[in-house]
This record gives sequence, structure tokens and C-alpha cells, in this order.
Amino acid sequence: MPSRPDLVRRVSAACALTAAAGLAALAWSSTLLGEYSVMTMGPAGALGRGHAGHDAEAGSGAAAGSTSVTELVADPLRKPDVRIRLVAGSQTIDVPGGHPFQGYTVNGTSPGPTIRARQGDLVEAVFVNESVGAGATLHWHGMDVPNAADGVAGITQDAVPVGGQHTYRFVAEDPGTYWYHSHQLSHEQVERGLLGAVVVEPAVPSPNGGSTEALALLHVYGGQHTLNGRALDEHVPAEPGSTVRIRVINTDQGTASVWSAAPFRVAAIDGREVKAPAVIQDRSVLVPAGGRVDITMQAPAHGAARLNVGGARSIFIGSMTGDEPGARQPSATLDFLAYGSPAPLGFEAASPDRTFDYTIGRRPGVIDGRPGNFWTINGRLYPDAPMFNVRQGDVVLMHLRNESGEVHPMHLHGHHVLVLSRDGIPAKGSPWWIDSLDIHPGESYDVAFVADNPGIWTDHCHTLEHAVDGLVAHVMYEGITTPFTINGRAGNHPE
Repeated sequence: MPSRPDLVRRVSAACALTAAAGLAALAWSSTLLGEYSVMTMGPAGALGRGHAGHDAEAGSGAAAGSTSVTELVADPLRKPDVRIRLVAGSQTIDVPGGHPFQGYTVNGTSPGPTIRARQGDLVEAVFVNESVGAGATLHWHGMDVPNAADGVAGITQDAVPVGGQHTYRFVAEDPGTYWYHSHQLSHEQVERGLLGAVVVEPAVPSPNGGSTEALALLHVYGGQHTLNGRALDEHVPAEPGSTVRIRVINTDQGTASVWSAAPFRVAAIDGREVKAPAVIQDRSVLVPAGGRVDITMQAPAHGAARLNVGGARSIFIGSMTGDEPGARQPSATLDFLAYGSPAPLGFEAASPDRTFDYTIGRRPGVIDGRPGNFWTINGRLYPDAPMFNVRQGDVVLMHLRNESGEVHPMHLHGHHVLVLSRDGIPAKGSPWWIDSLDIHPGESYDVAFVADNPGIWTDHCHTLEHAVDGLVAHVMYEGITTPFTINGRAGNHPE
């Protein structure tokens, strides 16, 4: 039994903790957001480091604003090459091989229709909200569209209410595998199926080939692991010896694994072709949440090769299916830092104009009156997260570090990012261009991009529950403003 002095010390310590908690609660109460603009986010006087070692202002840039995000559009006089009408609804989704799921659809299905275009095509998508009560948008994940077409509620547009519509126009500049999804209450609407695939065919055939191709969109509907909306495996018929290209899209909230007992290659990562991809055996390929990989395999002389996608589903490639045994997942994983052969980068990454830190942590707090253990960026709780301010044409270097204890698939809108190094080890393979990057606990990455797409761009974790809990920052170009707000009368809630 504790002595009287011990009791006194314990009571005093408890009182001190209570008082500290009260003071902290008063401090945290400042995070009651109300209606706000992302232009007011970021700590006052935040700094980015210039290439000559001098500090450069990296505040909101609001005072210098002269161009609205609504003006950053594709050529309004050009006729579209691809035009599609996409109607979002709230309804029961039939999951073949599984059980029905109450979610969201596009044109009556989930996944919604695959949008196909050719490199250089102008795409016009008319989005109609038929019955998604909280409003909805479409974000073109991985596509470097004009900022007005980015589809983020409260930043580039208002959420489309029931009965409303919004038109997205953009040029499909880069061939590759992409996807679209809602960026209004994204943690709920994406999980419940408001999404679909985008495939942009190259103007010139890819050197990595593929005479036959298939889509492998991975999503979990109410605990059901699906492949292209079906809780079933799929078969891709192919002539013996022919090359098949499988476009894997991970629309889920965590990392997906891809592997096979048969040899295969990774032809593209996040829509960017790999230079000289080597044959892979006894390795798994990890695909971050939101990420994509294009896999190429040869159909065998007899039977079919089995590609395991996401762990629960498989694609059988060849003349038959059903008897091919499954391969145990390899414990080793492919390291993209050294995969493929080097190639010119197209810009000088070693001499950045702006250098920023993006360190992910975690601590208790209250965001918008909601207490919890929230994510931090550079030690700060949302909305006091950094605003990374850049000028058009800047070469931007970011040092990403994860001190939070969990994996975070980081996604920057509107740009592809080049991985320069991980934990100080330089990249030495094919240029590793990404828009979705898994950062594991304790890891650090140096990444770079060219600020060549003006706007206000979200830079967030694509485990979307993490974004809701504060793992969101923004890249803002000097002179760009937005008229849209979050939490206001328009009902914009991007995450």
C-alpha cells in the first residue's frame, strides 16, 4: 500500500495532468474549422528552401492571386474526340460470385464504365449526380489534367448535388493506366464503389508490347475481394507464346500484391513505361493504394499461366483454366529503385528551385471538434499543415519521411513525381515515375517534380481514412486562387 507521501505525489501529478489536458483542450479548440478556404491553410511565414540555400517564402500566395482555378481549363473551342456521360447513383450493387452490396454506381454498375482514349484525344465527360445525396465529383487519378478538371470538392469545384451535372474536359496527354473516383467524402464514396478505370492508348506502340490486354481493377465491397467487380477469377484467352498485358489498378485502401509462378515483367508503373524491364521470378510486386502496374506475361504452350492479383483473385492467361495450381506468395518483393535500365530524366533534379520537408507523424488532438489521435505533417495538425508554394517552371524537391508507425500511400494530384532515393540510396534503374508511393514506417524518400501544371493541388495519403484524419497538404502555384470553400453552404467535404 502506498505511503502518504506517495499518495500526495500521485494526487499532485494527477492534478497537473488534468490541468495540462485542460490547457491542451483550449489550444485544440482552435481547430473548430467552420467554413474555410484551403488558401488560408498553412502556418504563417512557412519557408521553402531555394536552390542557392536561401529561404523562399512559401505561404498561401493569396495576396498575389490573379488567376482562378476555374480558368485553368482545356481549349474551350476544341471539339472532343471522346465524349461520355457518367451518371452516379446510390443503389444496390450486384457482385457476381458474392452477395449484393449497398453502394454507389456509375451508369448503373461498379466499377463504372472504362473510359478509353488515344494519346492526344480531348476527353469530355459529362457527370450527372442522379442520387448521391451528399453530392459527388470525379477526380482523374494519376492524370495530369488542367486544375479545373481535378474534381476536388471545395478546391477546384463545388460538389455536384442531386439533379446537378458538371463537365470535365482534358487532353489525354500521357498514355497509360489510370482511374477515376469521387473526391467528395472520398473515404466513403470510393470505398462504396464510385469509381472506374481509364485507359489511354499510346500514339506509338509501346516497346514493352502486348498483343492482348486485359484489365484487373481490384476493389473490396463489404469484405468481398473483387476483380473487375466480380468475386471471381478471370480467364484471358491468348495464343501460345503471345504477350498479354494486364493493367492492374488498386482502388483499395491498402497495398495489393501481384505475383506468379510463371515469369513476368512490369511494363509500366502508374502510367509510365519502364525502360528495359527485366524478367521477374520469385518476387512479389507491391501496388500502393491508388497505384497501378502493367504486367506483361507470355501465354504458355499448353494450359494457362496464373497471375495472382491482390491475394484473393487470379487471372488465368492462355488456352484453359481451372486446374492450374496456385503459387505461394514469394516473401521477397521487387525493388523498383533498381528495376530496369536508366534513361534521361528530362530535367535537372540535382539543382532544385524549391526544397520542402514532408514529415509524417502522429499525436493526440481535436480536429473540427472531433478528438482523436491524428496524423501530423511537420509536427502540425490539420488545417495548420504546410502549404507548399511554388512558381511555374520550378524544379521541386521533397524530402518525405514517415515517423508515424504505419504505411502511407502518398498521392500528389496533377503531377508525376520522380523517385530519386530511398533512405539515402540513389535510384539506379529505369526512372521511377509515380503518383502513388508507399512510404513504410521509418522510411524516407527524396522525390522531385517539375511545377509545370498551374493550380492548387492536393498532396495526401490514399488510405483515405488517413486523409480524413488530417494527412492532407497542398501544392499551390504563385498567383492562383480558388473561389471554392470547404464546410460551407455548398457542402464540400473533399476527404
